[in-house]
Amino acid sequence: MKIRTRLVIAFLTITLIPIILTTTMGIVLCRHQISSIEKTYGVTDTTWESLSNSMQVLSKVTEKPYEELKKIIAEDPEEMGDATRLEKVNKKLEKKKAYLLVRKGSTIVYIGTDSGETKYVIRQLPKYGEADADAKNGLYLGGNAQVLIKQIDFKYRSGEKGSAFIVTDMKNVIPEVEELFVDLICVVVIVLIATAFILLMWIYRGIMRPLSKMKRAAYNIKEGNLDFEIKPESDDELGQLCSDLEDMRKRLKDSAEEKIQFDKENKELISNISHDLKTPVTAIKGYAEGIMDGVADTPEKMDKYIRTIYNKANEMNTLINELTLYSKIDTNRIPYNFNIISVNDYFTDCAEDLSLELESKNVEFGYFNYVDPEVKVIADAEQIKRVVHNIVNNSLKYMDKSKPIINLRVKDVGDFIQVELEDNGKGIAAKDLPNIFDRFYRTDASRNSSKGGSGIGLSIVKKIVEEHGGKIWATSREDTGTTMYFVLRKYQEVPLNE
Repeated sequence: MKIRTRLVIAFLTITLIPIILTTTMGIVLCRHQISSIEKTYGVTDTTWESLSNSMQVLSKVTEKPYEELKKIIAEDPEEMGDATRLEKVNKKLEKKKAYLLVRKGSTIVYIGTDSGETKYVIRQLPKYGEADADAKNGLYLGGNAQVLIKQIDFKYRSGEKGSAFIVTDMKNVIPEVEELFVDLICVVVIVLIATAFILLMWIYRGIMRPLSKMKRAAYNIKEGNLDFEIKPESDDELGQLCSDLEDMRKRLKDSAEEKIQFDKENKELISNISHDLKTPVTAIKGYAEGIMDGVADTPEKMDKYIRTIYNKANEMNTLINELTLYSKIDTNRIPYNFNIISVNDYFTDCAEDLSLELESKNVEFGYFNYVDPEVKVIADAEQIKRVVHNIVNNSLKYMDKSKPIINLRVKDVGDFIQVELEDNGKGIAAKDLPNIFDRFYRTDASRNSSKGGSGIGLSIVKKIVEEHGGKIWATSREDTGTTMYFVLRKYQEVPLNE
């Protein structure tokens, strides 16, 4: 789940859940308190609306005492002059959070409370016969009084007017209603705290766990420890970040391994070049000392010594050139010069050069061209020539036959031309064949002076062919010979639209 989705859910949760839970708990508490009020005060049909209205609640609470007082007066108005009787009625009213007040004529004859605020109530008492004064819902007296009164007018036997008042103080809410509001506030606070805690833990687990994992990963990477794995736990932004960090770790590890391999290959190259340079240098030094010491005391010996020095210097030059080319290949700085080349003309010239070179080395050479004259390729003539010569030189290096043979074939294979260079040398073992184009790989581990080489000749060939968009491979049989193949894509002219 994405972090944005988590935040939306968190917002909705922290908004809706408290509302739903508070409403549910409020309904439960209201029902409980309504039941408690009805049971405690003997009222019926109490509703949420009446519960939220203190005047309605207090009016309902004194409904039953009002009816009882009304009945007493109806039976015997003189009871309103009996202090003992009035005290009993007032005791019942006290349980309802109210008190009794009796008026005879213009005089208050009974007050059921010792509160000092009764003077404000007495001042605002309604007159006899005022409209709705005896309504059972009562009459609200504002100002300093702040009470709800229920008035019952009557006449004593003497004919004097009298009134009984049930007075309920509106400044104080009955305990059950007050308790309800306190409970509702507590419920809201608890629900908010619980919801916030649950959401906090949910978001914490969803964010901090992957962050902790990435922190450990970053520390390991900083310390150079790349042998671990970061598994994303979710498909969100942090999961994607874990995946990206894992990709970075893999690349860093691959880069570190490549650097180790590169350093190893460089050391091997230096070792190989040093070894291969040592042989011609030793020979040059020896023959030069022979000349200096006068050993070459005849023109024939002098000529032999000078030619040997020259040949060994050429071997050194070849090794240095190979090393320079390898450096350019490794940094992709080979200066290619691509041109449209006629296959027949190019490989015919190449075959003539090879024929002369191999004839001087007593190697039989065969050239076979099966390509139509109009076939062309886009290639760097110098680099393709280097490919052919490197393959031929590699064949000569490992030639073990008394009558060496090298054949060059050029074939048309659909969209490509295929060049084959076949020799009758000692061949390559099946286990070595897949690795012959790797840098520094040598099937002959002995590195004797007759074969020498840096071990990068065929890797150079592969790089050049692949830079031409081609492919190179080999087949071989031990003690029979090896055939090298490489293909180049044909050049196809695109006709102009008329």
